[in-house]
Amino acid sequence: MSTTRQQPPGDLGPEPHGVGAAAPATGSGADEGAPGGAVRTLALGSASGIVPLARDFTRQALYDWGWLPAATADRRAAAEDVLLVVSELVTNACLHAEGPDELRVACDGKVLRLEVTDRGAGQPAPRNPHRAGRPGGHGMFIVQRLCLDWGVLRTPGAPGKTVWAELAAPS
Repeated sequence: MSTTRQQPPGDLGPEPHGVGAAAPATGSGADEGAPGGAVRTLALGSASGIVPLARDFTRQALYDWGWLPAATADRRAAAEDVLLVVSELVTNACLHAEGPDELRVACDGKVLRLEVTDRGAGQPAPRNPHRAGRPGGHGMFIVQRLCLDWGVLRTPGAPGKTVWAELAAPS
């Protein structure tokens, strides 16, 4: 597990047009969870095009929760950071953990938590030392740089794990 501090967001450009399609049938479109919080879950096990599906699902949650459309560059950057972290977590599960089973997106108004459950036994870690010019191996380095915190949860006696990451909600 690694603890990092949020870095100043960069300007990642304008929001793409036509974004915000309805959540797919494999996901829970309704918000669930504790008072003051919202949770959405998307089953990924048998889906095709998993990474774009996970990004679209998360983007729709951000629209529904008022993160998008973004009124400022900082708010747009915060939403883009969330989408990038979702892409990295799901891609890592595809490449290194026998594929993702589920994506969970939860927000309590202050922190947005992403969880990707997979079947793999490996331990994700940022490539150290990080070399920007080297292809591949940047996923967990990106997660570490953008997130407040991240880690791995395992259930004793059960296969797989849940890789989670937390980002600050825009102010």
